[in-house]
Amino acid sequence: MPPRSRLPPAWLQAAGLLAAAAASGVLLARPGVLPTASTSSVTVIGVADPEAITVHVAGWVAVPGLVELAPSARVADAVAAAGGLRPGAAIEQLNLAAPVRDGDQVVVPGPAEAEAPGSPAGSAGQGGPVRLNQASAQDLEGLPGVGPVLAERIIAYRDEHGPFEEVEDLLDVPGIGESKLAALRDLIVP
Repeated sequence: MPPRSRLPPAWLQAAGLLAAAAASGVLLARPGVLPTASTSSVTVIGVADPEAITVHVAGWVAVPGLVELAPSARVADAVAAAGGLRPGAAIEQLNLAAPVRDGDQVVVPGPAEAEAPGSPAGSAGQGGPVRLNQASAQDLEGLPGVGPVLAERIIAYRDEHGPFEEVEDLLDVPGIGESKLAALRDLIVP
């Protein structure tokens, strides 16, 4: 008779590994969501889909950090992948239908950010540049020389052609020429 193995059954080993992973914070409830361990680091779990894009979701969401999404994802998908909104999030400041691309950052403003003067939701922070791919019509109208008609043209162009790759893409929007772009260049980012 061969000697009996001292190893526990396979199911017991698996349970032990799962418990250790959960205790160390490596196990995730939602695939694709990469929560931050602290404000300065991100836990990265293997890539599930080689075509997936990675988007940084910050602000008033349940689990800020990096999320992996399908290439056709929208801002709403990024927010959902980050665990959804926290109470008080100023969701009306976001264009949930806007497409996201690899490397984008989606910032969900909270109540204080929504009310802060000079800090439109499409901006990178108080007084910061307006993010063309996330800005609402109201955000765009806060720019010099951009009224309601031009703001709607910018949004219509973005919705029809996808996100702006670079600031110079604004030249394709009817009503924006070199001089208008020069006036806006330091106030906007894609």
